Amino acid sequence: MSSAKVAAALLVAAAALGVAAEGARADGDPASDYLISQQVFFGFGQTASAEQQAELSALVRTAKAKGFEIRIALIGQRTDLGAVPVLWRQPQTYARFLGQELARFYPRRLLVVMPNGYGLYGVDEPDLTKEKATLHALPAPGANLLAAAEVAVQRLALLHDVRVEPTPQGGGSGSTTRDRLKIVAVVLVVLVGLALAKGIQLLRR
Repeated sequence: MSSAKVAAALLVAAAALGVAAEGARADGDPASDYLISQQVFFGFGQTASAEQQAELSALVRTAKAKGFEIRIALIGQRTDLGAVPVLWRQPQTYARFLGQELARFYPRRLLVVMPNGYGLYGVDEPDLTKEKATLHALPAPGANLLAAAEVAVQRLALLHDVRVEPTPQGGGSGSTTRDRLKIVAVVLVVLVGLALAKGIQLLRR
């Protein structure tokens, strides 16, 4: 084979490897795909209820509306890391890795929450020193990553004079009250029906 053909073959192989590597970066890390369009990645082993997940999402939206933008990756188990399980229990290293993957779509503040701690990264954020120190002062999240993320967002937002509070989403006492009212209404309808039937029987006598 001529040297020209060898060179061409090498170029084709290099291009193919480049495409494969790009695909691996895009698909090998689940959070990087999800956080392109969503604000919170909850991981695959998340046990929090739908209402609790909605509460965290609402908190993040409220913070953004008030001028503090952040996206969050809750990494509760090694498999949440996809093709990079080696970064398990290394929240800051993973935050940098994930932030660089997302940079083209979302270059702002990114928070990673793992059971043993937090990671924070932002390509377009000039100085996160105070924010990292604030996270470092918080207790380790442990198993309840969602609650820890809520506290972290509140503390970080407060550094920028933004105050946000979690608001329960769906369910709760409101739903219970509505259910009770429905039961009472059904009972009243039944009682009224029985009274009418009895009245009709008395009239027929």
